[in-house]
Amino acid sequence: MIRSMLYATDLGLYAPLVMQHALALARTFNADLYVVHAVEPMGLFAESVLQSYLDEQALNEFHSQGLNTVIANIERRVLESFREELGDEGEQDLERIQAVRVLQGDPSQVILDQAQKLSVDLLIVGSHSHRASAETPLGRTAARVLQLARVPVYLVPLVERRRQGDR
Repeated sequence: MIRSMLYATDLGLYAPLVMQHALALARTFNADLYVVHAVEPMGLFAESVLQSYLDEQALNEFHSQGLNTVIANIERRVLESFREELGDEGEQDLERIQAVRVLQGDPSQVILDQAQKLSVDLLIVGSHSHRASAETPLGRTAARVLQLARVPVYLVPLVERRRQGDR
């Protein structure tokens, strides 16, 4: 039985399609839906640029307050995009969403950790990020989640890839 699901989003071009699948499944199973988006850690170059322009106190403040502000803004953006996508008729679907979490870390690890922490019964992911090439059969994050997940994974294929295969 599926009582709760985790929808992992990259907020990319195909996120609305994957979200529609997640909401349809939540409706079908009358399940709770959790949403997670992973923000990859800042690279060494970005960190060194910040260090050259900010003193230690400002840098520490940025890491604690600035990152929290960015994450809160992304969470708000995710919910706003759901509201826009669903319109007025989607209020019941929005009520199924128990939480939207934006967490820093490797995307596949964030997804797997959240799935375990929330004890969800199903993971929902897209097959590629919007940055992946169509020639790649499966994106890096999706592949890792499929390999390491302890619960079933519902994989939504990239639309462009399906169209190319039809030719």
